[in-house]
Amino acid sequence: MIGHHFTKFDPNREGKSKFDQLLDVLMQLLSYTNGDITEALNWMNQLDKEYELTDNEYGMGDFIEELREKGYIQENPASGQISITSKTEQGIRKKSLEEIFGKLKKTKQGQHHTFKPGQGDEISPDTRPYQFGDTLEQIDFTTSILNAQINHGIDSFSMQEDDLSIRETDFKAQTSTVLMIDISHSMILYGEDRITPAKKVAMALSELITTKYPKDTLDIVVFGNDAWPVEIKDLPYLQVGPYHTNTVAGLEMAMDLLRRRKNPNKQIFMITDGKPTCLKVGKRYYKNSFGLDRKITTRCLNLAAQCKKLKIPITTFMIATDPYLQRFVQEFTETNNGKAFFASLDKLGAFIFKDFESGRRKTVY
Repeated sequence: MIGHHFTKFDPNREGKSKFDQLLDVLMQLLSYTNGDITEALNWMNQLDKEYELTDNEYGMGDFIEELREKGYIQENPASGQISITSKTEQGIRKKSLEEIFGKLKKTKQGQHHTFKPGQGDEISPDTRPYQFGDTLEQIDFTTSILNAQINHGIDSFSMQEDDLSIRETDFKAQTSTVLMIDISHSMILYGEDRITPAKKVAMALSELITTKYPKDTLDIVVFGNDAWPVEIKDLPYLQVGPYHTNTVAGLEMAMDLLRRRKNPNKQIFMITDGKPTCLKVGKRYYKNSFGLDRKITTRCLNLAAQCKKLKIPITTFMIATDPYLQRFVQEFTETNNGKAFFASLDKLGAFIFKDFESGRRKTVY
């Protein structure tokens, strides 16, 4: 009988063992539990009861034992407390990278085409006629020979300058990036978890740069009442605190970090959902959560202008829809001559990755 036969999906057909299936779930949970393995395993036990993640042959105890054997978790001999290892920290970053790139493949291309042709290291599908000064390496001989055959015929084959076709390439410049992440209390207000998507983006971006662009640099700055840098290995443990939003401190820290970098191309990415509400004046914190405070916003705009003079563009990813906040971000962006995106949480990663990739491509003459 000809037709289709549908069966229940079996993940084992995809080549993944029971351990790998459970590991995928654990990596996701660790992003939400800020790297707390005990809480993540408790969640997995609850999910196992409801969705039968394990069976009689391979139980949750077997999974935990295999995690220990393969170096994903470690136990403190004195206290008996379990924690994740550096192998797991990298695994979370890789999972975030796969997740965000998976979304990128599903979305249409062409949102931020700022690529310019030049002599570089990534081949472009575009060709153009030969111009004086082009090198031998740039000639597309297949297209050039085809042009010569069309123009002069096969019997009297000859190749002239007009037949030569040049293959364009995009040059990828070394870039120093600072990623600023707002960890103020508003990032978890109103029942919406905004910090986890921001963390996932930071983990994915750090994994991309360290593996694909090792000559680039990425610094990560978190800001609440104050600002401070965090290491890549600390990203899974990042969490929101009872803070206001001191955007000025974050920008000052980002500028200070970029001053030390030797790369000529520098940029700041800032993920925030709220207005700047805090400023440090001497040893005192100046705070105002009610509307936009001119004293605070003026300092923000001054720093945006300073970054423009230093040729440091700021790209703001605003996770908010309030019209008055959007107007402030637009003014901030115009002052810096940067860019602003009012991104939803599910598209945050796609926006940042496309903008990062486009920003690395520079024209070389």
